[in-house]
Amino acid sequence: MKAILHVIEYDFRNFFRYRWFVIGLIAMNLADLFISAIVFTTMTSIVDYFQFFAPGLVVLGLFASAFMIGREINMEIRREIHHYMLSLPMTRTELAVGRVLAGGLRGMLYMTPLLITTFIVLHRFPTLPQLLLILLTLLLLAIGISGVSISIAVSTTSFEKFVTARGVVYYMLFFCSSVFYPISIIQVLATKGLGPLVTFAQVNPLTNGSDLIRSFLLDSPDYVFSPLMLLNVAVFCGIFAFFATFAYSKILQRH
Repeated sequence: MKAILHVIEYDFRNFFRYRWFVIGLIAMNLADLFISAIVFTTMTSIVDYFQFFAPGLVVLGLFASAFMIGREINMEIRREIHHYMLSLPMTRTELAVGRVLAGGLRGMLYMTPLLITTFIVLHRFPTLPQLLLILLTLLLLAIGISGVSISIAVSTTSFEKFVTARGVVYYMLFFCSSVFYPISIIQVLATKGLGPLVTFAQVNPLTNGSDLIRSFLLDSPDYVFSPLMLLNVAVFCGIFAFFATFAYSKILQRH
């Protein structure tokens, strides 16, 4: 654990090097909530899009910040900075696990002010068990996202390819989920022969993370907590955390 904690500390120092960039991102996310969501409330059939979008924004911010670890690792590999990492007194597995966990924890740190803002603007505060369940789900989601980002970072040979792959993942996970609109809208696609997209949206970890928060904060029969929400996120986390650890260890072994 000592070696892993050193890696996490290293990645957190790098994260705070971009503090003004991070502050700008948080401000942009809050602008999305207080401007876009209010405007869309008067344009959509959703009674209060502001309340609907606030939990989705938490997941959106978590995704963006947890994904940043991949960009840094891709840069390290391209510039061969990882040779320094290999000189540290720790195993490749410890280094890989530390990077995956660091990406997830950084996402949790970034997400915290967005989550607190959501509680305040919705005037709803979960009970302690509900809050712990929300935080556990978001932590698992952040670690899984970090794993996806690292997997892409070590599988591409250039920054351009990494950015392209990141864009594809962004569009697939964001727009085929309930982050921006209810899952009932996506289910309309099933009538147009696009049933697989509906299935993907239902198991999408971003959908499950967003709807889990809504189940505790919104008084709506459309959002009821189900253990499957947590299970889907946990499976997503386990698969990509393992794959990222394996892939990162292998890329380091080549050097």
